[in-house]
Amino acid sequence: MNTTKHWQQFLFNAAAITFGNALYSLAVAVFLEPAGLITGGATGIALAVGRLTGLSVSGVLLVFNLAMLVWGWAVMGRAFALNTLASSILSPFFLELWERLLAGRILTDDIILCTIFSGLGIGVALGIVIRSGASTGGMDIPPIVLQKWFRLPVSATMMAFDIAILLVQALFSPVRQVLYGIVLVILHTIVMDKMLLLGSSRTQVKIVSAKSEAIRTAILSQLDRGVTILHAEGGYTHEPTALLLSVVSNRELPKLEKLIHAIDPECFLIVSRVTEVSGRGFSLEKDYQ
Repeated sequence: MNTTKHWQQFLFNAAAITFGNALYSLAVAVFLEPAGLITGGATGIALAVGRLTGLSVSGVLLVFNLAMLVWGWAVMGRAFALNTLASSILSPFFLELWERLLAGRILTDDIILCTIFSGLGIGVALGIVIRSGASTGGMDIPPIVLQKWFRLPVSATMMAFDIAILLVQALFSPVRQVLYGIVLVILHTIVMDKMLLLGSSRTQVKIVSAKSEAIRTAILSQLDRGVTILHAEGGYTHEPTALLLSVVSNRELPKLEKLIHAIDPECFLIVSRVTEVSGRGFSLEKDYQ
């Protein structure tokens, strides 16, 4: 059974990585390249070299990705290289495929639409690939290597590289494309972050009430959600009290609030968003005893 689940998960991840790279390359070929937009990462470097020399963007991207892959293998080891192998090859492969299939056809010449849809497509694609456990390769590798060599923070060096790539492209790109390109980078970063948290966020509820036992029973029986009882003490009265902690889905929150207020309208209720929840009842099946 475990072997079957392992293979199912492997095949699902492989399909997601393939789809993510196909979507990424499609957004670049259909919206980003025709509009002359700039972007960061390995794609930004390939676009810059392609526009300056006339070389194939997909070819430059493949050469650059493979060079980074070999460097990562030499410094970080075989396991790291295998994690970046798929995206390093699939991304330029699909970019070449879309360029051949589209044969120069342009879906829209509206630069605003190109900016929006390339940002959405790239952000969603990167989110899918990263959620599947793979690295996007390319310019992800130098910051990781520098972190190992010099203990530099990955996020800071990655941002520095992206800014440098954008600035280089800005030197020979029209101001309009540069400004929209900056919007594109911001947009796909926001979308990618949302994708990484998609389906993982939950709502955490803390309840302090004189009727905590009745509320606990109602949550267990009517919402079928777990409850943890924390022993607390009033800061003013120093009287011992029970603090109920429960995590529910975002859609269950209104029902939970109505349930609690119906039992104790004067209860002290704290609601907060949590970005990830794992364990029994969420990432694992519920266990009824």
